[in-house]
Amino acid sequence: MDKVNMLFLPGLLNGASLFEQQADVLADVVGVAIADLTGADSISGLATEALTQAPDGPFVLLGMSMGGYVAFEIMRQAPERVVALALLSTSARPDTSAATATRRQLIELGENDFPAVIERLLMRMTHPEHTNTPRVSGVFHSMATALGYDVFVRQQHAIIGRPDSRPGLKNIKCPTLVLCGREDLVTSLDDHRELVAAIGGAQLEVIETCGHLAPLEQPERVTQVLCDWLYSLGVPRAERIGAA
Repeated sequence: MDKVNMLFLPGLLNGASLFEQQADVLADVVGVAIADLTGADSISGLATEALTQAPDGPFVLLGMSMGGYVAFEIMRQAPERVVALALLSTSARPDTSAATATRRQLIELGENDFPAVIERLLMRMTHPEHTNTPRVSGVFHSMATALGYDVFVRQQHAIIGRPDSRPGLKNIKCPTLVLCGREDLVTSLDDHRELVAAIGGAQLEVIETCGHLAPLEQPERVTQVLCDWLYSLGVPRAERIGAA
């Protein structure tokens, strides 16, 4: 594979800081772009916006959580642009009625107490060992606070209305990596196994002692997995990682 670009799609209330370590290391071997997924209130709209921010030509696509939902939509809108796909902490399933009800409760709570919403999300998204560490709690609080309540509402509406992406999984033909934290309470290990079973040739990597925010909770391990995967596709190995 010639040197390619890589487009990162962050999750709910996440900005570029989510992928800081991965982007820093991978920038040695690929062109890195991190999409701003804050402007639209639908997954299709977010995908369209992400494609306008994507580098010219083909690219490797990485989506985490909500970014994964957007990645599935990009695979419907412009599959010819994507040479390889990484899906982190995500699911192809539509929102459940229970999850939607919880999201609407958080939207209501956030009208008067957005910091409480951020704290609830952090508690659910992280492994207990990482919840109060500066590199996880501090970074998540900083990202979420900077993006703010209005972005949160738009993103939650997009997530609530996301389509069922399972029927299209069989149409994904590019090399695909599926990565998750073993203790992820938001998207389960079974959700990720479902992706691997449906996407031909997909490989699964499970990160130990890790919840939903894998790039923050286990940044070195996630970076290593991504470097090894890209190397298997013909991308030179990032020197700062070395052999697995």
